[in-house]
Amino acid sequence: MQIFLGADHAGFQLKAAVMAHLSKRGITVEDEGDHELDPGDDYPRFAFQVATKVLGSEDKDPRGILICGSGQGMCIAANRVRGIRAALCWSEDIAHETRADNDSNVLCIPARVLDEQQALAIIDVWLDTPFSGAPRHQRRIREIEELYG
Repeated sequence: MQIFLGADHAGFQLKAAVMAHLSKRGITVEDEGDHELDPGDDYPRFAFQVATKVLGSEDKDPRGILICGSGQGMCIAANRVRGIRAALCWSEDIAHETRADNDSNVLCIPARVLDEQQALAIIDVWLDTPFSGAPRHQRRIREIEELYG
């Protein structure tokens, strides 16, 4: 599994902890920025960079993790990219559901809402939960692609 990781200034500190955690798990991580703390940076470019890397990867199961203050901005921006199913997760239950039911390929984390331990637990659940492949879920994902392109 390959993970593309991005964060704006609000998620910068948490991103470092996430990167270390993923590396300890033996997961290949590509840091898509920001690479230095810049209080004036904006999340859309990081969301776009991660989303396009996920879609362009030749890895069997590429995924992205985006971190900003509320998680919402990253989620909105990433979901503008066709083929991305970004999900904002604030609990382990939501992380499980969004993988099992929605086959999310980008996880958005709210750095101002979660502490490091909570964020890492959510990430672990999200990474370890497979897509159920249930026909109703496959149908809904196809509908999204057909309707929104």
